[in-house]
Amino acid sequence: MKTMDEFMAHTIQDLYSAEQQALEAMPVLIELVQNDHVRQAFAVHQRETEQQVIRLEQIAKHLGINPNGETCLAMQGLIEEAQSLLSELEPGQLADAAIIGAAQKMEHYEIAAYGTARTLAQQAGQTQAADLLQQTLKEEKAADQKLTTIATSEVNQKAAQS
Repeated sequence: MKTMDEFMAHTIQDLYSAEQQALEAMPVLIELVQNDHVRQAFAVHQRETEQQVIRLEQIAKHLGINPNGETCLAMQGLIEEAQSLLSELEPGQLADAAIIGAAQKMEHYEIAAYGTARTLAQQAGQTQAADLLQQTLKEEKAADQKLTTIATSEVNQKAAQS
């Protein structure tokens, strides 16, 4: 990588890979989780993520890049870590708390990556890309906040009592 354009392309490809991996992991998380509020939040975010992938494809097309080409090692690692942790837990409140924690780690990575991509697009004068990235950044932050609310208002308390 030698130019800012190449870095931007890499960043979009990395995000595209991250979202694809997240989409693969979500049905498993939805199936494992016991709490209806968590399951509903994941289902809503799964639909949002499908739209986020479409936005990334639009950005890639606009920038003249192929959205494929990178593997997001960070998301891959976060998913492997979640799988390892969940293999040690029985279904129930504690597993639900662990699933929320794993999902929030994924969200936090995405928040950082989308913030970086948005800033790069803004500074490159790519207003349309920056706006689409900002829209996704807002959704990622909202998903994280929703999970925090569910965790602190019910799941973590029930896990601590069980």
